[in-house]
Amino acid sequence: MNKTDSDDELAGTEQPFVEHLIELRDRLVRALLAILIGFGVLCAWPGPAGLYDLLAEPMMRSLPQGTKLIATGVFSGFMVPLKITLMGGFLLALPFVLYQVWAFVAPGLYSHEKRFVLPLVVSSTALFFVGVAFCYFLVLPALSAFLVKVAPSAIQVAPDIEQYFGTVLTLFLVFGIAFEVPVAVVVLAALGIVKVEQLREWRGYFAVGAVIVAAIVTPPDVISQLALFLPMMVLYEIGILVSAVLNRRRASEQTSTEV
Repeated sequence: MNKTDSDDELAGTEQPFVEHLIELRDRLVRALLAILIGFGVLCAWPGPAGLYDLLAEPMMRSLPQGTKLIATGVFSGFMVPLKITLMGGFLLALPFVLYQVWAFVAPGLYSHEKRFVLPLVVSSTALFFVGVAFCYFLVLPALSAFLVKVAPSAIQVAPDIEQYFGTVLTLFLVFGIAFEVPVAVVVLAALGIVKVEQLREWRGYFAVGAVIVAAIVTPPDVISQLALFLPMMVLYEIGILVSAVLNRRRASEQTSTEV
């Protein structure tokens, strides 16, 4: 395929702006329905109370025996488990939601770019879940133990459930999105927006940006900030390595095709 053919590959595929809006609406509705279905499934099993107990476990293990989380709001005991279940429904529907996102973008991509859609959906979903699991199994226990230990002996730590679960759900989203760094790096390199050499040169800038992000989006404690900063740096390096491998593979394919 020569350059002219490549440039004209998308010719005739343009859609009116209104059609784009209609498609965006349809895909948003589908994603929302998938989240609601996931919410319904989790309401049936294990139920809002079961999910509540699961997310409370890291803090409960750190609190003195017999101490419980408290609900200071009138409707907190009812609304917080529902919010947790809705978040669980989002996680359950995440593969379908990400597919809707990529499917909306796909018509504007060239054929050689569309082949990345399925791997991106799978890798994006997997990395998001890895980020959430990393937060739940490592960050939350360490953060909970730290907060309980640093409290003066005259204070009985009994966190309010709205504040606690608001922090937990925020951290889940933060770590899930942060673990998408390799996907972002690979996409930028695959589309030719940046080169692998540039990514290597920008390590220092990325490190500064990661420090700033960790300081803004995490609680004001060293544990959660380091727990976000260090994986982001490792994942950035992984993204560079994967991009370099893909570039070498693409170059070898082009060479074999020319021969």
